[in-house]
Amino acid sequence: MRKARVLIDRDFAIGHTDPRLFGAFIEHLGRCVYGGIYEPGHPTADEKGFRKDVLALVKELGPTLIRYPGGNFVSGYNWEDGVGPLAARPARLDLAWFSTEPNSFGTNEFMDWCRAADVAPMMAVNLGTRGGDAARSLVEYCNHPGGTAWSELRRKHGWDKPHDIKLWCLGNEMDGPWQMEHKSAAAYGAIASEAAKMMRWVDPTIELAACGSSGRNMPTFGQWEDTVLEHTFDHVDYVSLHTYLNNYRQDTASFLASPDLMDSFIEEVVALADAVAAKRRSNKRLMLSFDEWNVWYRTRRSRADRVKEGWPVAPPILEEIYTMEDALAFGGACISLLNHADRVKVACLAQLVNVIAPIMTETGGGAWRQTIFFPFAHMSRFGRGKVLRTQVESDSYDSSYYDPRGVQELTFPVSNVPYLKVAAVAGEGGGLSIFLLNRDLKRDMQVNVEARGFGRFAVSQAIELRHDDLHATNTKDTPERVKPAPLQEGTIEGGLLRAHLGPASWNVIHLSVH
Repeated sequence: MRKARVLIDRDFAIGHTDPRLFGAFIEHLGRCVYGGIYEPGHPTADEKGFRKDVLALVKELGPTLIRYPGGNFVSGYNWEDGVGPLAARPARLDLAWFSTEPNSFGTNEFMDWCRAADVAPMMAVNLGTRGGDAARSLVEYCNHPGGTAWSELRRKHGWDKPHDIKLWCLGNEMDGPWQMEHKSAAAYGAIASEAAKMMRWVDPTIELAACGSSGRNMPTFGQWEDTVLEHTFDHVDYVSLHTYLNNYRQDTASFLASPDLMDSFIEEVVALADAVAAKRRSNKRLMLSFDEWNVWYRTRRSRADRVKEGWPVAPPILEEIYTMEDALAFGGACISLLNHADRVKVACLAQLVNVIAPIMTETGGGAWRQTIFFPFAHMSRFGRGKVLRTQVESDSYDSSYYDPRGVQELTFPVSNVPYLKVAAVAGEGGGLSIFLLNRDLKRDMQVNVEARGFGRFAVSQAIELRHDDLHATNTKDTPERVKPAPLQEGTIEGGLLRAHLGPASWNVIHLSVH
C-alpha cells in the first residue's frame, strides 16, 4: 500500500472559484442540439421541444454556463438564419461538420433553453466568414431594449425583453487551418479588436474573450498569444485555451498524467498574458477562459471521412463512449481547473449532450449518464468556494504524453507525476471538500490529511468512483455499470483525516467544520 500526506491551511488560498468555472458547451454538431437538448415530439418534450429528461440530467450535472453555438460551426454561421418564423428559416450546408443545418433551433430558442436549465449563456460570434458588423448587430439584437431595427426585430420575433447576454467569445480557434477562414495572429487580432470595440459600443457591460491557442502543441503557440493580445489587450477580459486529453497509445499511466500538462498549459498562457501587460506597464490582468476541455480521441474524423456521408441532418458523430479510465483522467482535469481558480475564471466542458458528452440520449428514447458525468457533478457541487493550496507528499513516476491534435504531433515528457493529485475547497457554508485522484493502477493508498485552522471537523460525505475494469462503460442497456459509491474508509483520528483510497480511483471527501 502506498502512503501519502496532504497539508492544508485555511489561510493559504489560491483564489475563489468563479461560478462560471463550471460551464459546458453546446454546438450545432451531430446530435448535440437535434435529438439531444431539442427534440419536438419526444415523449418528454415540453411545448418548446426541449427534452425534459435531458433537462433533469443537466440540472443534476450542475453546469452554470453554456457556450453556444460553436465551436467550429460558428465560423460559418449566419446568426440571422436562426431567428424568426421557423417556416422561413433557410437550411444551410455546414462546412465544419459536413452536415445540413436546418436552423430550427437558434439564438432565441437557446436563450429559452438556458432559462429552463437555469444556466447563463456564453455567446460566440463568427469572426471567420463574417466580422465586426455582424457581431455588433447580434449584440444589438440580443441586448438592446428596443427602438432600433435589430432590437425591434427581436421583439417582433416574440422576445420582448432583451436577453442581456454578458459573456461573448470573439470567434473560435482562429489559429487552426481546419477553421473556416482561419487567420494569422495579426489578421485575427485586428478583426477581433475592431469587433470588440463595436460590440462594447452597443453594450458597455459585456465581457469578451479573445481566441488563444487551440492547443499547446500548435506550432504558433506563444507567438499567437503575444501578437493577438498586442492587438486586443485593451478590449478584452479573457484569453481562451482548449485541451482534449487522449490515450491514443493505450498507456493508462501516461493518460492519467496528462492533466498535469493542462496545469503547465494554464501557467504558460498566464505568463504570456502577463508579459503583454508588463510590456505595456499595465496593472490589468487578463483572466483565462478554458472554454473547451474534455477527453476525446476515439471518434476524431478527417474531412475526407465526413464528405463520404453526404450532408445529413444531425448525424450521430463524435459520440465518444467513455470508460472508467476516461473518468479518472477527466477527474484530474477537474482538479487542475480548481487549482488555478485565481486565473481560470471561465471553463466549458465540451460538450454537453451526445457529442463527446457526459449525457447520452437515444433519439425518441431514453437518456443516461456517462462515466465522466460524475467527476463534473462532484466538482460543481463541492467545488464552489475558496480553493486552498495543498502540500502533497506522494510517491511519483515519470511518463510521456503523445498529443497529435492540431497540425503537428508532439510527445511531451511528464516528470515527477505524483500518484496522488489533490484539490481542496473551503465552501462558503464553512465546510471543506477534498478531491483526491489515486493514479496508481494497482495499489491502494493510505492518505493522511492535516487541515489547519479549521477547528474540529467530521466526515459528512465520502464518495468513491472506481471499477475493477478500467474499460467499463455506461450504455443504454447498462446505464449504471459505473457509478459513485460511499467511500467506506474515511475517519478522523487525532485531528487528522485518514482516508483509504482504492487503486485507480476518484474520491471526494466533504468535511463539516465545527
